[in-house]
Amino acid sequence: MPVRAVAVTTTALLGVALTAPLSHARADEAAADGPVVVAHRGASGYAPENTLAAVDRAAALGFRWVENDVQRTRDGELVVLHDESLARTTDVEEVFPDRSPWKVKDFTAAEIARLDAGSWFGSEYAGARVPTLEQYVKRVDHNHQKLLLELKSPGLYPGIERQTLKVLANEGWLDRRHVAGRLVVQSFDADSIRTVHDLKPAVKTGFLGTPAVSELPAYAEFADQINPSHSSLSMSYVSSVHAFTGPHGRPLEVLTWTVNDAETARRVAGYGVDGIITNKPDVVRDAVD
Repeated sequence: MPVRAVAVTTTALLGVALTAPLSHARADEAAADGPVVVAHRGASGYAPENTLAAVDRAAALGFRWVENDVQRTRDGELVVLHDESLARTTDVEEVFPDRSPWKVKDFTAAEIARLDAGSWFGSEYAGARVPTLEQYVKRVDHNHQKLLLELKSPGLYPGIERQTLKVLANEGWLDRRHVAGRLVVQSFDADSIRTVHDLKPAVKTGFLGTPAVSELPAYAEFADQINPSHSSLSMSYVSSVHAFTGPHGRPLEVLTWTVNDAETARRVAGYGVDGIITNKPDVVRDAVD
């Protein structure tokens, strides 16, 4: 996906109360010994992505960090789904055959709740649903896990930053314990991440992409992480990112995606990345251990 240019104007505050930044831990307690492993869309190599089953599968494998994607329905509900269309990971074409191209934003939350989001992956997951953000964070919290939350295509959903923060606050995810070490909000959209930082400076943020080294000072004003594709990484780039201090007074971190094989995991770990995002967290863990 293309990387948007960093906005040079300050995003207007949207009404969420500001708090003083907290001192943040690194991506995970284990980061000092090697990169933290993040289960991409849950353990999506073993269960249908972005479902509660994928969260539970990651927990069963022993992984504390899970990543997800957030979008908004026609009636304003936040749901956890990667694609802008429901077609790939649900049975929407069967349930609503006349609603092509089956965009998330064109369906109500009640309509999406009717869809089977598991059968495409395997018959044992038939009946799995697209979770709301509330349902998702409740399950992550129940499993004592941590969340790397991606705002997906925020340009389609004006105000989604404030709305996401409100949901997180309502579910107890903006208290000191969660903000200090269990939550990161990321996006490919630099303006969106700047908005999250302006609205809630205590929340740790990440930018998805590979900005030029010359642009890193601007990103370091509002992002704690620079999270590029593994194919764009080099040891020198990781070192350059680490040389900058983020908004919470700590070196910028690098979490890379999506690494699903041992050879690539060892390569990026050798670059000194702070985290590896993967569909197969056990494969990556075994490789970097």
